[in-house]
Amino acid sequence: MVEPPAQPATAVTLACPCGEVYDLKPEYAGRLLECPVCKRHLRAGAAPGAVRRFAIGVDSAFDRDVFLLRERVLTIRSKYEVWSQQGTPVLYVERPTFPLRTLVAYALGILAAVVVGGAVAGVLPGEAKLLGALAGAAAFVVVSMSARPLRHVTVFRDDSRREVMLRVLQDQRVAVLRRTYTVLLPTGEVLARLVKHYVHNFIRKRWYVETTTGRRVALAIEDSMVLSLLRRVLGPLFGLLRTNFLLVSAEGAVLGEFNRKFTLLDRYVLDLSADPERLLDRRVALALGVMLDTGERR
Repeated sequence: MVEPPAQPATAVTLACPCGEVYDLKPEYAGRLLECPVCKRHLRAGAAPGAVRRFAIGVDSAFDRDVFLLRERVLTIRSKYEVWSQQGTPVLYVERPTFPLRTLVAYALGILAAVVVGGAVAGVLPGEAKLLGALAGAAAFVVVSMSARPLRHVTVFRDDSRREVMLRVLQDQRVAVLRRTYTVLLPTGEVLARLVKHYVHNFIRKRWYVETTTGRRVALAIEDSMVLSLLRRVLGPLFGLLRTNFLLVSAEGAVLGEFNRKFTLLDRYVLDLSADPERLLDRRVALALGVMLDTGERR
């Protein structure tokens, strides 16, 4: 019995509002692509078998799989405009930097370093002066970090800043091994905690998403070990070694990506289309995306 020839997979046609039309291979179905002409981000059809779930009790601004973030430049505060996939503004984000208060904190740290380092070195024999320098360095770190203001993140409905949609609170001023942030609704309800382990960051940056009971539900990890090591040695290299992250569930399944685009202005794409079951709360994912940028100084 002769079997009929296999039918070729149906090509994916992608039409951009700018007028360009692209015929793509089937494996591009469901992926977020960028039009090379107008730079608009477009979804290439639906991924096979994917069923999009709608969030219940969540504001429509968060009820989406793709968030486009653009940082405003030449501002004292860290400010982000959040757009939909179609380029419509949906949210506005601020994280203050407090430059004057930070400068005062560093001044206090230097003063503490001089006093403590000098006092320790004065009571030690000459060959142990190094301990005085180490004590001064430790005093600088503790005092400067203790005096620096907490930098909370606020997500607003728009740049009028009248309606708060979400808050991300920095939990500690001084953090040695780990730092945590609490994601809150305007009502004060805790959605999750974001955890950054400094020891892990020496090799490959990663952030964890935990419940209020400490159960780990997801993590964001640098997309490449090789690029991660190159960044440690060469730095960002004028943006060529961009720090991108994979969002992964506690079981190891890829939920999405947070990628920085190489443009004159900082632009980021938070793409969660790989998570149609909504395992990761979109509100928490957006908060994580903001922290991946401001918390890692990318």
